[in-house]
Amino acid sequence: MKIGTIDFGERPLFLAPMEDVTDIGFRMLCKRYGAAMVYTEFVSAEALVRDVKSTVNKLTISDDERPVGIQIYGRDVEAMVDAAKMVEQAGPDVIDLNFGCPVKKVAGKGAGAGMLQNIPKMLEITQKVVDAVRLPVTVKTRLGWNAEQLIITELAEQLQQCGIKALTIHGRTRAQMYTGEADWTLIGEVKRNPRIHIPIIGNGDIKSLDDADRAFATYGVDAVMVGRATFGCPWFFSRRELTLDEKIDVLEEQLRINVERIDEYRGILHTRRHLAATPVFKGIPNFRETRIRMLRAEKQDELVAILEQCRDYLRPHAGQSPLAM
Repeated sequence: MKIGTIDFGERPLFLAPMEDVTDIGFRMLCKRYGAAMVYTEFVSAEALVRDVKSTVNKLTISDDERPVGIQIYGRDVEAMVDAAKMVEQAGPDVIDLNFGCPVKKVAGKGAGAGMLQNIPKMLEITQKVVDAVRLPVTVKTRLGWNAEQLIITELAEQLQQCGIKALTIHGRTRAQMYTGEADWTLIGEVKRNPRIHIPIIGNGDIKSLDDADRAFATYGVDAVMVGRATFGCPWFFSRRELTLDEKIDVLEEQLRINVERIDEYRGILHTRRHLAATPVFKGIPNFRETRIRMLRAEKQDELVAILEQCRDYLRPHAGQSPLAM
């Protein structure tokens, strides 16, 4: 499977771009453990062209995580084009256009999945971004706005005509948000369309590598993108089951990378989100108090000390705890 000249091999797994989740430390570790492609947190085009520092900082990438994509979103054509040019200067391997984010603060303003209600503008943005940059441009979107507007089959052809190099489809409508079950049948229909020649990447409800394998076998997609199941589990992509000690080592390394690459305060903030979500600590009784201590920690050494206390408890109880991911 290829995007432009980038060869990902057979059945690649991609890490989805996720706000407040896909920080640089997390991406680098997901890459190490088998993710074929990782993406930064999504980037507001309007904030980028206004030179908002926190948004510009999201463009920081490392050669250790390549191939890496940067995803942008917005509703203004000119801002999206200008942002894409700025992103290209940051040196990612792919520029992705987000037409799928369902949250109110994005879709409610006409960006993200909000573009599913304005297909002409979606296509105009896509065409003009493709024309403005030399990097491969890809798109991520949903099945449609709601169950009465399942437009993805026709939309996929229209986006392909704009010159995108791959299309990621989340198997829900915007109305569904993240509720219910992802419907992969339309994703498979797009992939089977003889007029579609770009790679089709499926996304939604992939909770294990077995789920990913079934998606490849059943729907014939070229790649599978994984989102929420990776929270606190950068080893998700590994075919080898890590030991308890290895998993805690990975979480501590993620903390170190984020502190070194960002700064201590924000690096800890990013990492705490993953520590709150990881299943590694499920075997600790009354974990709520320990979790609160993790979320209140303000120093790297303090947070590492808490993780080591968890390790010391879990080691002798590992056989009794539901620790496997």
